Amino acid sequence: MPASQTPTIAEELRGAGLRVTAARVALLETVRNGDHLDVEAIASGVRDRVGHISLQAVYDALHALAAAGLIRRIEPADSPARFEGRVGDNHHHVVCRSCGIVADVDCAASEAPCLTASDDHGFSIDEAEVVYWGLCPDCSTARTS
Repeated sequence: MPASQTPTIAEELRGAGLRVTAARVALLETVRNGDHLDVEAIASGVRDRVGHISLQAVYDALHALAAAGLIRRIEPADSPARFEGRVGDNHHHVVCRSCGIVADVDCAASEAPCLTASDDHGFSIDEAEVVYWGLCPDCSTARTS
């Protein structure tokens, strides 16, 4: 495949050692087209594409795709797990304390400094997770009006 061609979802699944199914393709499309979706929203998106799928099948596919590095699972405190298609970079998240909306935040320090802990306790660190908390513009406006 020429370097300029983006692999298809089926090729990505195969490359990750996963079986290609209509449900997995639909799930990966749903996550990538969504914005930090929870499991219920993902299940709804998959059902819109392929018809019935059990919630357990969605959980199983999400687990397999996250383990393969095709999607990322984030778990803000006091919030259900969310999934995103942005993987392979060092970005963080900002979460609204009121409505729970999540947005990506690029790492201000670049990759290396974020992965250098003041004391790594002997761990081989390969990921840093930073979560900023506050109020989104809509919730902030609602509180001041």
